[in-house]
Amino acid sequence: MVQVRYVAIGDSFTEGVGDEVEGVPRGWADLVAQGWADSRGEQVAYANLAIRGKLVQPIVVEQLERALALRPTHLSFNGGGNDMLRPRTPISRIADAFSHVRRRCQEEGVTLILLSGANPSAQLPLPALIQRRGDALSAAVEERIAGDEDIVTAFNWPDTELSDPSYWSADRLHMNTRGHHRVAARVLDALGEDVPENWWSLSEPDRTVRLDRSRYFREHLGPWLKRRLTGSSSGDGREPKYAEWLPVDPR
Repeated sequence: MVQVRYVAIGDSFTEGVGDEVEGVPRGWADLVAQGWADSRGEQVAYANLAIRGKLVQPIVVEQLERALALRPTHLSFNGGGNDMLRPRTPISRIADAFSHVRRRCQEEGVTLILLSGANPSAQLPLPALIQRRGDALSAAVEERIAGDEDIVTAFNWPDTELSDPSYWSADRLHMNTRGHHRVAARVLDALGEDVPENWWSLSEPDRTVRLDRSRYFREHLGPWLKRRLTGSSSGDGREPKYAEWLPVDPR
């Protein structure tokens, strides 16, 4: 069999924020690489260029061609979550990025793994607005890829199970370890690989600290609003965690 060479691009969702192991983000993409190697019983090459806080256009401009230059067999893409939270950003502009990534992967003969983020709207301020824009983005992306059977899809937005607070971290915007495992299970399942059964709903205790309203605003929403007002990003100055191929051996 040809070795799987899997590269992930995106924002905090793909970087793995919320699922930290010894202070380092792990997340669903890392889990997919390991699960893929375990399922096939052979080494998988893995790279992850995702950086937190990125809007969808910078993801495409800064990460896509760099990822394709690695000559992967598979590329996963998710983006637009940060754009979606900006009500003035047209949904069509976000969807254009998905179309561009699709076209470039087709041109390079790379299998595209397309994800949507999970739905956090029920636990965030302005839930109706976030729900409405998330639904619109999901519909727009699905329309862009309709009929393309070569794309592997793992759409997490419609997964109502993932909206449960037990899958989310204290900031209510990033998934915790349970959430990232469920997303990894969905991706592996879409790839036709074996999925560890407990990944669908990890049985380990949920250690997420649930913050009261005032502490949540002070520690998470306030800093986020400050970054919006100052034009800064949580990813400023950060480099990808795996910019080159990392060998992942089966366990």
